[in-house]
Order: sequence, then structure tokens, then C-alpha cells
Amino acid sequence: MLSLIEQIKSGSLWDFSGGVHPQENKKQSNQSSIAKANIPNELVIPLKQHIGKPGDILVTVGERVLKGQPLSQVNAAFMLPIHAPTSGTIKAIEPRTIAHPSGLSDLCIVIEADQQDEWFELNPCESYLDELPESLIERIRLAGISGMGGAGFPTAKKIQSGLQRTEILILNAAECEPYITADDRLMQDKAQEVIEGIKILNHILKPKLTIIGIEDNKPEAIKALEQAATDEDIVIRVIPTKYPSGGEKQLIKILTNLEVPVGGIPADIGLMVQNVGSAYAIKRAVCDGEPLIERVVTLTGKTFKQPRNVWALIGTPVQSLLEQFGYKADKKSPRLIMGGPMMGFTLPHANVPITKTANCILAPTYREIDPRSHEMSCIRCSQCAEACPASLLPQQLQWYAKSQDYDKCEELNLKDCIECGACAFVCPSEIPLVHYYRQAKAEIRTRKQESEAAERAKVRFEEKKARLERDKAERENRFKKAADDRRKQMKSSGGDDAIAAAIERVKAQKSTSATNEVKPAVAAAIARAKAKQAEAAKQGQAEPDNSEMAKLREERKRLARERKANKPTEADTAQGSDSIEQDPKKAAIAAALARAKAKKAAQQLQAEESSGEESQSSKKDAVAAAIARAKARKQAATEAEPETQDNDTPAKDDPKKAAVAAAIARAKARKQATVETEPETQDANAPAKDDPKKAAVAAAIARAKARKQAAVETEPETQDTDAPTEDDPKKAAVAAAIARAKARKQAAVETEPETQDTDAPTEDDPKKAAVAAAIARAKARKQAAVEAEPKTQDADAPTEDDPKKAAIAAAIARAKARKQAAVEAEPKTQDADAPTEDDPKKAAVAAAIARAKARKQAAAETEPKTQGEDEPAVDDHKKAAVAAAIARAKARKIEKEQNNKENN
Repeated sequence: MLSLIEQIKSGSLWDFSGGVHPQENKKQSNQSSIAKANIPNELVIPLKQHIGKPGDILVTVGERVLKGQPLSQVNAAFMLPIHAPTSGTIKAIEPRTIAHPSGLSDLCIVIEADQQDEWFELNPCESYLDELPESLIERIRLAGISGMGGAGFPTAKKIQSGLQRTEILILNAAECEPYITADDRLMQDKAQEVIEGIKILNHILKPKLTIIGIEDNKPEAIKALEQAATDEDIVIRVIPTKYPSGGEKQLIKILTNLEVPVGGIPADIGLMVQNVGSAYAIKRAVCDGEPLIERVVTLTGKTFKQPRNVWALIGTPVQSLLEQFGYKADKKSPRLIMGGPMMGFTLPHANVPITKTANCILAPTYREIDPRSHEMSCIRCSQCAEACPASLLPQQLQWYAKSQDYDKCEELNLKDCIECGACAFVCPSEIPLVHYYRQAKAEIRTRKQESEAAERAKVRFEEKKARLERDKAERENRFKKAADDRRKQMKSSGGDDAIAAAIERVKAQKSTSATNEVKPAVAAAIARAKAKQAEAAKQGQAEPDNSEMAKLREERKRLARERKANKPTEADTAQGSDSIEQDPKKAAIAAALARAKAKKAAQQLQAEESSGEESQSSKKDAVAAAIARAKARKQAATEAEPETQDNDTPAKDDPKKAAVAAAIARAKARKQATVETEPETQDANAPAKDDPKKAAVAAAIARAKARKQAAVETEPETQDTDAPTEDDPKKAAVAAAIARAKARKQAAVETEPETQDTDAPTEDDPKKAAVAAAIARAKARKQAAVEAEPKTQDADAPTEDDPKKAAIAAAIARAKARKQAAVEAEPKTQDADAPTEDDPKKAAVAAAIARAKARKQAAAETEPKTQGEDEPAVDDHKKAAVAAAIARAKARKIEKEQNNKENN
């Protein structure tokens, strides 16, 4: 039995299933030789003109390029570079409409030609027989050669896949598509160069047999090839004309009776198929060093004046070819088809560029190819299945593609469809079957890419998760090992017992401190608060009474302040001898304040235990008491602050201002105490309350302030030892008159009864009496201390007796006393409905305040005044008279104000 190669050499031919015989129409364009198209003013070169990814751009806008210069570079097997078809300037790099059935745009490099056609430096191969196959494949790849028959598969990648396993090399010269004669004319005009390209392929692949398959409708091309391959071991096999015998799988079936497996390539069965146009481009790339920058394009159809084949630069707009070669558009149906009538597609406009796979521009008339298509329902005639060269089921594929059931399309091997259009050609219902197949293929590719991307993402996620788990396990093992090592080390050194003992000591200290912090009184307050909250919850009150907790917080703050006050400060330890002398005074003041606060806290606790019910007024009382305490502490700190003076600085020579300032400060302090202890005006409907708690608090505050004031006033004043003491009765009288007038005015204001609502009952307030009594006792003690204080005088200073000033002062005092008695005896205007009230308490308070102020003023008048060494005593009767007049004017003003108040 003969082998396959022997059968082929003997002239055996086979046939494929299906196929059609459309009208050829090749005589229109293959009668004249290939013409040269002009260089257009603008060339548009798409980056992607093949199956695979585009290359990386090497040029920029505004750059001048030469003919054959690379415009992009490649770094992968399925990438091909593009080159400049002519010299010119890069005008733009932007998306333009490309030659594709979708009619979409893609990134293109636009070159403005300079018409010089200046070549880039070329690197031809002197003898390809001395080159290694890998070197020649690299040259083919850098030349940017792809399949010229229509598919556009990278030629270098295809040759690389067939190395060392190609037994039969097949050159496809069938060109079965109607109207197209590009390969036919190329073989007629460039037969020798085509054969040279085949020889290069033989050198690279080293096949056992090389066959050229050509249809019998190309007699001139057959004759030219036979003459060029006379001395070569190349078999030229003429096959019958049948569409689509130019398909790769169909040509293999005709010449070898072999079938490419589903999903496989011809190299899997030891075959390699190349187009004769690709062979010609290989020869130019290897022998001449020229990249693929031009190709043969058939311009055919009855709208052309003279259909023919032309050499067109890659990137030439179709419009430029139409204008040059006498195109006249059909009036009824102007159409431009890229490719043949079976596999071509209609262009959206004439500015689409020529690419490496564009072999024909068909411009038929209305009668030549009817553009009308009236799709009807399938009549199930099965003519499509009979015409399919791939032995598929076009009818069912169309159903599933139309219903978007892409899984069934894949089961029916849609990917084996070569989109030849034979099924649509024979369909009596005029169904555009290829249109549905292209859409389904595109959708399947998109879904496959998404699925692959999702699978890669899943793998990455799982790997990351496994890595994190490994890291976590390693970290835990590392920590565990370190803990075990520490335990072993502590056990060997007896550290376990020490650590346990330390933990026990910390716990014991914690429990002890917690026990000591909670005092019995605090615990009792907490218990009472909780009991009241529980009672409020039982009674259904919305908000429980939190007054106990507020008082508890105040108690804790007080204890904290006491602890802070008991700690010696760094400033006290850093002071010198002067500060040491002042420490007893501060200690006395702090002790007095502490005793007052302790008494107040005890009274508050007793009042809380005796009281059976709590109300909103108790909260206000607590707030008022807190405010009073804060103000008292602030006032005490201000008055008790020692003023540091330089020992060498003389005392100021202004005793009058000092006395006035002291009197004003004392009056403000007394007024503040009276305001804080004054009972608040209540609503007419609120019952009057007798609150001994507030009275006790106010009395304690008053006693503390009195003790503090006494300690401040009994402090000896530092004077200059060299300054003589001077007695100025004139200034003392003026100051005494002013002080007495202000005292009487303050007493009149404080003793004036407040106007109440007609519905409010008159209340007897023993609280005020207790406060007044406490204030009077404190001032009496203070006055006694002031009077008992020794006065430092100069031994040499004479005592002056001014009877005139004493008489004036006595007269003023008597007048003011009479006026005060008249004011106090005058009945106060009240509301008609309110009962007349006799308030001996307030009178007693006012009398006590007046007596205390009088004693204090007398002590202030007898206090020696500090003067300079050389200043003489001044006896100025005019100033005394002025002072007396001022005192009388102020008295009259006070009387007038009181009369206005009474009348209002």
C-alpha cells in the first residue's frame, strides 16, 4: 500500500463535504498587471492588524519617521510590530474607524506623508541558507508578517509551532472567494519571488513534501509557478474549483485526505499551511530586509471604470484608492464591501484604512448584488447543512445563537465554523446565518475571558488565604514556643513562686484599698440612695432621685481636697525665711476652713437622716450651698494671700486710699454673705418652709469668714523702721464719715422688707436671726482683736488734738444717727391685702452691723498712718469743711433715694 506522500505525488486528490459554486466574476480584475497606487497625504495605521495583542508604541506626536521604521515594539509571541509605510510626520495617535465587521474604532497612528518616500536603514540577509531557523523566524516576526489570506494569524508564531514536526508543507493558492484575484495576479507577476519565499520556508521547516494547491480557474498563474519551480522539489497540484476549497481545513482534506482534530491545529498532524502572499512577504523580509508595509488589493465591481489589482500601502484610506482608480458610486445603493461577497463585510464609510488582511475592495452595483434581504422563517429544507464544509448543523446553531443559549452552541462545535457563508448563500429564507454565528462567537469569547479572570482571582484568593493561615500557624507556634521557654526558665530559677506571690500581694492591696475607700458614712449614703431609687421604681416615677449620689460625690471631692491641702507643696519647701514666718497663718486659716466644712457636712448628714422625703428644693439647696462654698473659698483665698514686698521699699504714703479700699472690701464681703443667706422668693402657692439646715450652714460659713478676717487683720503690718508715725485726724475724720454713710446705706438696704405676693403668707424666719447673731459675734471678736492690737508709733512723734475736727465729726455722726432712727421708725408701704409685719429680727441685725462697723471705724481712725521722714503734720480746716459738706450731701442723697423707694 502506498504511503500518503506517494499517493500525493502520484496525483491523488480527495474531496470535502459540502461546498457551493457561486459565480466567480474573476475575469474583471485579473486581466491587467498590478498597478502602483499613489502615496496618500495621510495614512492611518491601526496598532492591531492580526490575531493577538497590539505592540507598544515607540513614537510620539510631531516626530518624523522614515519608510520602514518601526512604530511599535513587541514583547510576546502573539504580538506583531507595525512600520511606517512612507516617510512623514506623526500627526496624531488616536482612535479611528478600522476594517472590522463591528465598524468600531481602535487606536491608530496617523502619519502625514511628506511624499519623499525616504527609506529607513534596512538589514537584509545575504544568505538565508547560512542562517539558523530561529534567526530567520525572528526576522519574520520583526517584519510584522501575518497571514495574508484573511485570518491574520502571526506567521512567525505559526512557523515556530511547526518546527521539527512538519512533514508536509502546503501553500494555499486556491483563492476560492469570488471577485478576488490578488493572489492570482501576484503569482502571475511575482512567481519567482513567491517560489523564493517557499524555499525559505523549506529551509526553516525542512518538510518531506511541499505542495502548492491552486484551483483550475487560474491557468496563467499555474503556468507561471511551474516555470519558476522547474528545478525545485515542489509539487504544484491543481484542484477543482469549488467554494470554499481555499479554507485551511478544506484544502488539507483535498490534498491529503487528513482532518484536523477538533480544537487542534494542522501542526498536530504534521502539516503546515501558508498563503502564497505570506511566502512573498517572507522573501521580502529575509532577502531584502523590508517589513510588511504594502500588499496587493483587488479593486473590483462594476462601479469601477477599470477593475484591477494595485499595490497599496498599509494605512491607505479606501477613499484615496476610489478617487485614483475611477470609482463611481451607484445611485440606488452605494456600497463598499471589504473582502469578497461570501465572507466580506460592509464598510461604514470610505475613510477606513487598508490593513495587512485587506485583500479586496468590492463596490458592486444595485443589480450586480442585490442589497435587499428579507429574512423569513426557516422552512427546514436542510440545504444549509448540506452546503456546510465543516459538517455542522447551521439551522440548530442559528436557533441557539438567537436564543443566546451559548452552552448548546459550544456543544454543537460552533468554533469550527469558518464563516464561509455557504449556508447563507443557499438559504431560501435569506437568513443571515453568519451574522448570528459571529455574534455568538464574540459572546462566547467574552464569557470565556471573564471566566478565566474569575478563576485566576479565585486561585489568588485561595493562595492568599492559605498563606495567611500558614503565617498564623507559624506565629502561634512561635509564641507557644517562646511561652514554653519562659516557663522552663522560670521553673529552673524558681520564678513561678515569686510571680504567684506578687500577684497575691497586688490582689490583697487592691481589696484593702477598695475596703478602706468606702467609709461607713459613704456606704450608708449609697444604701439610702439605692433604697430611694428602688422606692421610686416601685412608685412608677420616671426619674429616680439622685440627690444622694450628688451629695456623695461632693463628699468625695471634699475628702480629695482635704488630702491635697494636707500635702506640702514644693513651693512651700523652696521659700526662705519670709515664707516660714507666714506658715502659721496659713495653717490657722486652713484649720478654720476644715472645721467649718466638717461641721457643715455633719449637719447635712443629720438633716438628711431626719428628713423623710426628698424634693426638687433639696437639689436647689445643695446647688446654692455649693455655690456659696465656692465663693467663700475664693474670697478667703483672695483675702488670705500674703502680699510680698521688698524689705527696702518704703510704705506708700496714702493711708486714706488704703483705709477706703479695706472698708470697701469688707463691705462687699458682708454684702455677699447676706445675699447668700437671704431666703429666695417663692411662688405664691408654695408653702413657706422653716429650714434650720440652711441656717446652720450659713452660720458656719459666717463663723469661718469671721475667724479668717480676724486672722488677716491681726497680722502685723511691716513698716519702715526709719519712717515716723503721724496722726492725721483730718483725713481720718473724712474716711470715718464716708465709711459710716456707706454702712448706714447698706444697713437700710439690707433691713428693708421685700415685697411679696398678696397671696403669700407672712413667715417668721429664725434662720436670719441666727445668721445675724453669728455675724455680730464674729465682728465683735474681730473688733476686740483690732482694739487689742498694739499700735506701733514713733517715740518722737507728738500727739495732736484737733477740737475743731472732732466737733465736726460728732455733729455729722449725730445728724446721721437721727436720720437713721427716722428711717427705721418710718412705716413701710405694703400691699393692701398683706398683713402688717413687725420684724424685730432685722432691726437687731442692722443694729449689730452698725455697732460692729462703728467699732471697726474707730479702730481704723486710731490706726497710725505711715508718712515720710521729713513730711510735717498739716492742719487744714478747709479740707475738714469740704469733707463735712460731702458727708452731708451723701446723707441727703441716701435719704432722697429711700423716700423714692417708699413712694414707689
